Amino acid sequence: MTNPARQATEPSRRNFLKGVAAVGAGSLLATGELPAQTPAAATTRAIDCHFHYGSPGYAKALAARIGRPMAGFGMVTEDDVRPWRDYSAAKAVEFLDHNDLAAAVLSATSPGTWFGDPAETRSLARDLNDYAAKMRSDYPRRFAFLASLPLPNADDCLKEIEYALDTLHADGISILSSYEEHYWLGDPIFHPVFDELNRRKAVVCVHPAKPFQTLNHVGITEFLTDTMRTLYSLLTTGAATRYGDIRFLFSHAGGTMPSYIERFKIAEPGGLDEALAREPEPNSNLFHLRRFYYDVAQSCNSVQLQALKTIAGTSQMVFGSDWPMIQTSDPANAGSRQIKGLEKCHLDAAEMAAIRGGNAERLFQRLKL
Repeated sequence: MTNPARQATEPSRRNFLKGVAAVGAGSLLATGELPAQTPAAATTRAIDCHFHYGSPGYAKALAARIGRPMAGFGMVTEDDVRPWRDYSAAKAVEFLDHNDLAAAVLSATSPGTWFGDPAETRSLARDLNDYAAKMRSDYPRRFAFLASLPLPNADDCLKEIEYALDTLHADGISILSSYEEHYWLGDPIFHPVFDELNRRKAVVCVHPAKPFQTLNHVGITEFLTDTMRTLYSLLTTGAATRYGDIRFLFSHAGGTMPSYIERFKIAEPGGLDEALAREPEPNSNLFHLRRFYYDVAQSCNSVQLQALKTIAGTSQMVFGSDWPMIQTSDPANAGSRQIKGLEKCHLDAAEMAAIRGGNAERLFQRLKL
């Protein structure tokens, strides 16, 4: 799994196999809320299912590694640290209110928590999960959260799973699209973790991993394509069928998947449109693409969403802003601007309502408006 040049800092394939831990989504508890926390006209507001967070401890750990190549990751940069330097729950709620968003699902983003030191990884995952749980506790109708895991050590993951799901009652799991440069989620090394997730019928959010190659803008194209690769991996290895009860949620409208759909073994060349018009066979590639969920963060345009609608249908789309990671000249209005973009995507009122919140409520009943 590792090459000789990185053996000193990266886990071996055997260790990584041990590091894939069983995880699952915690039960959704009924929670109270102070009247002041309930947004006005909540039924008209969207639920943001792609909303990131980072703790002060996480920001400090990343800052200490700027410019250093790390195990399991390319290079930490200032851009990886900047969003978390002054992050707070109050600022997150301010963004929600300013953008007319009812609630958000918190998840950590790449580069994740593994930088070569198992003890540090345990600490970072625990710190992130405690921080998210505190945000949800302070604003119980504004946030749900997805737990981070201290990969690659299996025993550490199992302990954190017990804590995150049974004590913190996390609302699901967040995982990256690939690990160690070339292990996408359909790889058999992930069987232990996903078999357990499948048993739990868990919600699993898949966020793209930051690519190792970042020169000449390769980074942003590879970032979105990594989601396509992990989707292809799940389908073509049979893993999607094996994990048929997992409720997968993929970022950025499936990344570049819609553009590659002709290659997803749905139909013979030239027969894709006819196949898309028919009901898919059970456990076929199209069947799974139509049961997966997709957030529309940074994808609220008719080109991407009309393609995704044809493939998966609007019943599988949920809104997302990608705050605070979205790069825009007007970051304070990033959510509302994307909602306005969504309104230009030739969707009817029922489809808009489903994407804005109805579909998210099926995944995160805690946030039911």
